[in-house]
Amino acid sequence: MIQGISIYEILTLTSIIFFIGLYGFLTRKNLITMLLSIELILNASAINFVVINTYLYPDVLQGVFFSIFIVAVAAAETALAVAIIINLYKLITSVEVEDTETMKY
Repeated sequence: MIQGISIYEILTLTSIIFFIGLYGFLTRKNLITMLLSIELILNASAINFVVINTYLYPDVLQGVFFSIFIVAVAAAETALAVAIIINLYKLITSVEVEDTETMKY
């Protein structure tokens, strides 16, 4: 389907992107970098939907619709998370995960 690129190469690339996002989420202490890591995970899964759909069923666009849905959910999640991070920064003037534990309710 895609000239000169096999499905194994694309799936390898998306697996690398997914695990970079997973590693970033588990090791980072900053809320913004954790949010970026979640975005990497979601983008890797969206690419997987499109690629697998293209190789298995080239005439059907279900993978594209799933990836559009993932992008829409990621945009809503990002807007909500950034709003929470901004409000948290106004309260404790930090976006580090450890500093959120000292927050008084």
